[in-house]
Amino acid sequence: MSADYYELLGVAKGSTPTEIKKAYRKLALKYHPDKNQGDKEAEDKFKEISSAYEVLSDEDKKARYDRLGHAAYTSSGGGGGGGGGDPFDIFSQVFGGGGGGGSIFDQLFGGGGGGGRRGGPVPGDDLRFDMELTFEEAVFGAKKEIDVSKTENCTRCSGKGAEPGSKVVTCNTCKGHGQVTMAQGFFSVRQDCPKCQGLGKSFEKTCNSCRGGGSVRKKKKISITVPAGVNTGTRMRVRDEGDAGQKGGPPGDLYVIMHVQPHELFKREGDDILCEIPISFAKAALGGPLEVPTLEGRANLKIPPGTQSGAVFRLRGKGVQAVHGSRRGDQHVKVIVEVPTNLNTEQEEALQAFADSCGESVHPMKESFFDKAKRFFAG
Repeated sequence: MSADYYELLGVAKGSTPTEIKKAYRKLALKYHPDKNQGDKEAEDKFKEISSAYEVLSDEDKKARYDRLGHAAYTSSGGGGGGGGGDPFDIFSQVFGGGGGGGSIFDQLFGGGGGGGRRGGPVPGDDLRFDMELTFEEAVFGAKKEIDVSKTENCTRCSGKGAEPGSKVVTCNTCKGHGQVTMAQGFFSVRQDCPKCQGLGKSFEKTCNSCRGGGSVRKKKKISITVPAGVNTGTRMRVRDEGDAGQKGGPPGDLYVIMHVQPHELFKREGDDILCEIPISFAKAALGGPLEVPTLEGRANLKIPPGTQSGAVFRLRGKGVQAVHGSRRGDQHVKVIVEVPTNLNTEQEEALQAFADSCGESVHPMKESFFDKAKRFFAG
């Protein structure tokens, strides 16, 4: 059986795309065939982690994998198109080097293979925010305002990194090529010019606000509409609220991870709500109406005579609304018969008289148990 994709990359199921990409980059460098020539085990590992990344880096493929596992991309699962790509192409997409399975040094430093994104737009990083919700906020939804520290394009230079009015000049380090040749041991490799960041040009004067970086870090208030029915681990994607891109690249996204606080009365299982309520011995024996708490207020439940401790009653439609859909779960009420304590003498005598008058005929469960015990000991 194929290994779990999350385990292969060493990430948790709720990891953000940035965390997944970071884990893949680390493992891909470790197991790349160019670094482990002749090592078949490393080559197989490289292919496995590349297949895992291909699926987990795609939102739709990942959602299908989370539902169906490996069956999502086999003939029996009715899927396809996932986990079977060229591992070298996947590697080149992540590292931005040339494709076609070139040398790992080509992939990292842009030599050979051609056609990379050197000097081009660079998307911004995704961000993660962990949001605490009360039980009620998770059930009914809420509007929240959060403070996020993120980079944004500098307003003074519009993200260009140059002081307004500064002239554009050819970079004197790379002579306008955007790349420089660097010696790496036995290898001679090319990489983006460290001075102009691959643009091939610079400015006479850098921006006073961002010091030429093109972006500044700020705290921003972001309004989040939490839909009804979310639970711990639910992930919301807020587009374009991640870090600013570079060289005209698009901003990243913000991923909000929900953490729901426990409730003192209710527990949640999926879209159902569980609640335990103590009842008196008399109520259990005689039956009658019982007022129970629900998420929307009080509700009445009819307890039948002879109810045993641990019996569960269902209130239809009193649970949680599905986060994707209109169906509501149910509320399950478990009654616990409470044995009276601290009886006074008069109460003890009355209870003993009651027990004497009942005999064993009113305890069918006890009678059945002892009949079975007698047969057991009789051999």
